[in-house]
Amino acid sequence: MFNELKGKKVLVIGGHRGIGKAIIDTFQSEGSDLIVGDLIYKNKKLTKINDHFYQIHVDVRNENDVVSLTNQLKQKDLIPDIFVNVAGISVMDYFVDSKTSDFEKVWEINTRGVYFTTKHITRLFEAEKKKGKIIVIDSQAGKAPYLAMPAYVASKYATRGLIQTLALETGHDHINVNAVCPGIIETDMKHRERIESGKLRGLSAKDIENEDKSQIPLGRTGTPQDVANVVLFLASHLADYMTGQAINITGGMTMQ
Repeated sequence: MFNELKGKKVLVIGGHRGIGKAIIDTFQSEGSDLIVGDLIYKNKKLTKINDHFYQIHVDVRNENDVVSLTNQLKQKDLIPDIFVNVAGISVMDYFVDSKTSDFEKVWEINTRGVYFTTKHITRLFEAEKKKGKIIVIDSQAGKAPYLAMPAYVASKYATRGLIQTLALETGHDHINVNAVCPGIIETDMKHRERIESGKLRGLSAKDIENEDKSQIPLGRTGTPQDVANVVLFLASHLADYMTGQAINITGGMTMQ
């Protein structure tokens, strides 16, 4: 689709499954070179799997892990052209019943993780005078509240504020910073959320799924590939004049 992405170095944090895996597979199909950071990997040293794929253990809650990653990227001359942050979690509970520990856990990954990764990747881009692209997976929950997801909603609103502030500050360096805001996407996380939400509300997971679909003008829920397609667009030259945007991929469920 985009021959220009062949040979481009793409760093993806949180790429083991779901949306992250779809993003990795999509860039690989374009001939890009992938550097993937995820908790599932054991080695904190950049490990070459083949000429086009590196992997490394990264815990986005730990700023030292992120600093180590950027140092290794520089040492190995693997400065990315594109950075995609996918890492994120959710918990389900009503606001008044929610646990402070759960709130902090979600905040650590969804918001502090974005803060650490985007800050240090931006520093790397600026030091190398790289006109890079930063794409953060946010959520439509960063634009409108979700029932029984106070921590997740708060983290996603905050994430959108972070990336738009960064976009404002880095435009003069020709660094594009954008967010993607998926709606209801069929992933393992969404399937778990339906089960947990159903228990809270006295409904089945199927009831929640039907409710989900009823709110979407296009009549279906999304796939990880729907998200990956927009990420690919933002990584391409077609989005060179876009920064600070939070793009909905919701089937029309969110229109702001």
